[in-house]
Amino acid sequence: MRKVLLSVAPVCHETVSVPKGVKIPYTPEEVAKEVIECANMGTGMVHLHVRNEKGEQTADLSHFTKTIDLIRQESDIVIQGSTGGVAELSLEERCVSLNDPRVEVASLNMGSANLGEGVYINTLPDIRYWAKRMMDANVVPEMEIFDLSMIDSVVKIGQEGLAKAPFAFNFCLGFENAIQANTDHLNALKRAIPDGSHWGLIHENMTDLSLLATAAGMGTSSLRFGFEDSFVYREGKLARTNMDILDNLLRLLELMDIEPMTASEARELMGISPLQTP
Repeated sequence: MRKVLLSVAPVCHETVSVPKGVKIPYTPEEVAKEVIECANMGTGMVHLHVRNEKGEQTADLSHFTKTIDLIRQESDIVIQGSTGGVAELSLEERCVSLNDPRVEVASLNMGSANLGEGVYINTLPDIRYWAKRMMDANVVPEMEIFDLSMIDSVVKIGQEGLAKAPFAFNFCLGFENAIQANTDHLNALKRAIPDGSHWGLIHENMTDLSLLATAAGMGTSSLRFGFEDSFVYREGKLARTNMDILDNLLRLLELMDIEPMTASEARELMGISPLQTP
């Protein structure tokens, strides 16, 4: 059976309205509990922002560090730190997750994009700064792609020695006023990446799992799910927990003869050193 890395982003954007009946994990204990449950079901990586107990982005690592402490007590899941999110933080504050040595992968947004009524700003000098910080911390960058031009930016920083091939691309589709989530756009992005790269998909605001299934059929290496991206897994079906989305995604992948990668297999895919246990 072919294998795909599943990544969970368990906490929603702080600006969204949470539907009644949905339980968002905010505290370190709540986040760790859901991450561990997802890991036990087959999730190989977790995407974590540095947040406080209200889900707001912050430069204070206290809750982030405690969350990883609790996760590592029971799981070897790959830890991905975010350098993104729309927030009034400085360059260094946006990549403060890199200061925890247990972070193995980090999201690297490869350009600016319209999001909602504003602009998500990631200039090339800023990208170079974060890429250099990742290299210094021995953290693998996952290149977050919001349009075709950002793929060229990945190649550019690679030529400048700020990223190493093979690159890990993550196509970000469905954000309001950015590139729409459809098969044509997904195919165009896939065809544009350099040979030997691997790619994954984020489907923001998804109303069903169809585009994730399409990506799986197209040979994706990774798929992301979780409350950061959507509260539903099927038209009209609200997820109460992140595990509700995962359970349905796993059943769909099983029908396609695809199974989830283990955390060890995810590290091999991403070029990460094996986890060192005490």
